Amino acid sequence: FLPSLPENRILVSQRTLLTVVNKTATLVCNYTYNGTGKEFRASLRKGTDSAVEVCSISWNLTETISSSNNEFNCQGFNDKDKVIFNLWNMSANQTDIYFCKIEAMYPPPYVYNEKSNGTVIHVQEVPIQTQEPQSAIPLWIMATVTGVLTFYSMLVTGVFINYWQKSKKNVYHQSDYMNMTPRHPPYQKNKGYPSYAPTRDYTAYRS
Repeated sequence: FLPSLPENRILVSQRTLLTVVNKTATLVCNYTYNGTGKEFRASLRKGTDSAVEVCSISWNLTETISSSNNEFNCQGFNDKDKVIFNLWNMSANQTDIYFCKIEAMYPPPYVYNEKSNGTVIHVQEVPIQTQEPQSAIPLWIMATVTGVLTFYSMLVTGVFINYWQKSKKNVYHQSDYMNMTPRHPPYQKNKGYPSYAPTRDYTAYRS
């Protein structure tokens, strides 16, 4: 509610809190002016001392010009008894108090509004959503390759075991014991034959 004012006075009202959840904010500056001005300027200012001008808009009966600070994405619109400031791509470090300033530029006298209570724009930090990296190889291909490798491993193991068993049998047959101890005739026990050699029986060879 804006009360009636003496001539050539400007009064501004704006909401006290604006919460931003999607990086986009719309701040409406309602104002009352009962003077004879034809050229106006409105600006959105940041900080308790209003030191930073975020963006501005100037207009008269035929033309409207809007400008913005390079550090902000902001555009102003004039709509009868209000000025609308749209801000986008806002970041959490832009959370602050913002003031609307309305000025009657021409004709004289130059007047502007007294400082309002301002609007606290609270920009909430957007959480970063992390996605799990997706495998470049489809799951069914990985399962098929794993199955083939498993089958191949089992086949190689079976062949190795079969070969090992056959090799073991061959070694067993080659290790049969044959008595190759030399023998000597019974009448030549003392002619250089070792005492452990058994006596050879030559009678079996006589006709």
